[in-house]
Amino acid sequence: MRLRLLRRRLTISAPRMAVRSAMPWPLRWLFLAVVFGFCAAVALWAFEFGRSLAGLEGVSREELVRLRAEVDRLREESQQLQAVSNTSDSLLVAERTAMQQLMARLRQAEAESAALREDLGFFEKLLPANAGSHGVAIRGLQTEMLADAHLRWQVLVMRQAKNTSDFKGRLELVLSGTRDGKPWTQTVPEAAVLQLRQYRRLEGMVDIPLRTMVKTVTARVMEGSVLHATQTAVLGKPMAVQ
Repeated sequence: MRLRLLRRRLTISAPRMAVRSAMPWPLRWLFLAVVFGFCAAVALWAFEFGRSLAGLEGVSREELVRLRAEVDRLREESQQLQAVSNTSDSLLVAERTAMQQLMARLRQAEAESAALREDLGFFEKLLPANAGSHGVAIRGLQTEMLADAHLRWQVLVMRQAKNTSDFKGRLELVLSGTRDGKPWTQTVPEAAVLQLRQYRRLEGMVDIPLRTMVKTVTARVMEGSVLHATQTAVLGKPMAVQ
């Protein structure tokens, strides 16, 4: 019987036993409040000790205001620098665009220069072999009789010589035909002052007397009294000036 009771107490089927404290509930709550207060005091002490270690204990309200003002000033300076940077970028883009335009104009000028050199080479091929002493020749003499008693002329003068000084002379025109049924000739001694190095195109107008019919026009390149080149053009349809 005793063995059964002992086994029953020592096994899982033994009856439950509850141990209760003899301390009243008010004293228990007071003890918990004291413990929590002590923990809060320790936490506050740790926080203050951490501030002292970090150097934040001496930061006053005025220092905080000053630091905020400094931050605002630095922010404004940053915005101003950003604006200057944007302006610089815009100026850089404008300069790059202007440089591209200048390069395009330079390429166009080079193309025009090459075209002029080609034209000059073509004109040099047109020069006759029997050019004057200075290599001066007349090419493309064109004349046109207008209805208002004016003769319009155009001539191209070229030089075969290269790398020489400028030629200085004059262009004379000699008009031939009839006036009142009789032979007529008129010389325009200085139709144009001529100065060139390679080629030059000249043009002008000549007044024709009344009752005159012009048949031929002769252009002459003169240097003083020396004749260097000459060419004659025949008017296709002579017109009588009334």
